[in-house]
Amino acid sequence: MALGAVAAFMPANHPAAAPGTINGADVAWMLTATAFVLIMTPGLSFFYGGMVRPKNVISTMLQSFVAMGVITLVFYFVGFSLAYGDSWHGLIGNPFTFAMLRNVGTATHPLLSPTIPLILYFAFQLKFAIITPALITGSFAERVRFKGYLAFMVLFCLFIYCPLAHWTWHPEGFLHKWGVLDFAGGTVVHISAGIAALAGAMVLGPRVAQGRSTSFSTPNVPYVLLGTGLLWMGWFGFNSGSALGANELAALSFANTNLASAAALVMWLLIEVARGGKPTAMGACIGAVVGLVAITPAAGYVDYGQSVLIGMVASLISAAAVHWKNSRTNIDDTLDVFPCHGLGGIVGMILTGVFASNGGLVHGTTTLFGYHMLGLVIVIAYCFVGSWILLKVTDKLFGLRVKQSDEELGLDLSQHEESTYHVDEEFEKTYRKEKDSVAERIEQIA
Repeated sequence: MALGAVAAFMPANHPAAAPGTINGADVAWMLTATAFVLIMTPGLSFFYGGMVRPKNVISTMLQSFVAMGVITLVFYFVGFSLAYGDSWHGLIGNPFTFAMLRNVGTATHPLLSPTIPLILYFAFQLKFAIITPALITGSFAERVRFKGYLAFMVLFCLFIYCPLAHWTWHPEGFLHKWGVLDFAGGTVVHISAGIAALAGAMVLGPRVAQGRSTSFSTPNVPYVLLGTGLLWMGWFGFNSGSALGANELAALSFANTNLASAAALVMWLLIEVARGGKPTAMGACIGAVVGLVAITPAAGYVDYGQSVLIGMVASLISAAAVHWKNSRTNIDDTLDVFPCHGLGGIVGMILTGVFASNGGLVHGTTTLFGYHMLGLVIVIAYCFVGSWILLKVTDKLFGLRVKQSDEELGLDLSQHEESTYHVDEEFEKTYRKEKDSVAERIEQIA
């Protein structure tokens, strides 16, 4: 995040108040936080990979993992400059300011990185750009064409993520000037990913087997538990690193992050029991992630009790949305990205406007809350319409959805010629020769 978003919370004698000098403690913490945020993407791979059918595990995990390569290059060439380069009317950065890391070195930057090298700030922000399109993949898992996804990921980063980052975190961004608070990415990362996920599920349509009683059982809960653990650990870098230094704000956001996630986890389990079921490992994992999402925009702006409340409220709303989506609609958001990340981010953004210690609604002012609501409408509209257009363009140019025969076979084999389980060799030969008739022999898969 940008310095301006946290300056009001820093004491006057904090090192960030005297930009231009490298602070060793800040550098050490930000290097650590950057590594923590990066590990969230492999964590997401396990989290998503554990929720899909065995024939799609590799493809689903790769869709997250590959972002670490593709988005790194996109951010290096132009993405960082679009997000944090010299501002054009508060809407977008100059694509040449930091293109290919031009003017990005080991010195500080007076606005973006006052106590750490600018190249470290680039590295930290890069990790946010990486995980955002990876989050979207959960909505169209098990049916997306790999090359189409790669193209969409690049377009999303350039036309959705980078402008949002500029609006929210650049000192001259128009949302930032309005006072809209997003401590660590509730708006830029989670709302954008959740809204794009909703658009993606609608554009691609439901999976072929949606609704079959045994089609979508979870194959690997331990993968989900492992992924959740990595995400929870990495989120401390995600949120506390957004303080941009080893300071009081990092400590506050660290505690709030854990409190909100714990509260959401417990609430999700209570909801499962209240509905007459058993508390499940899947429920615990999903609840924990929802809490992490919801506290992200507020982590440095609220107190401990408010963090607990934010986690509980987000868990209630997301659980209700998942139930309603599955029982009342035909939208096949495969891994519930919109109910969990989209709505979790929206709840977090709203409640940040309510509870923020520097002008929230509970402190007697309405200005911040009003700008949060206006910003929320703008962000949702921009992300949905923009993502819909990018999805349609990608579909026209590269194709987004695999053929039915490829979907029935599984994306691991049809997209990557890899598999985590045994496939009859004769069946595989037949598939290679007659892809269009492969669906008739699916039952031969072990």
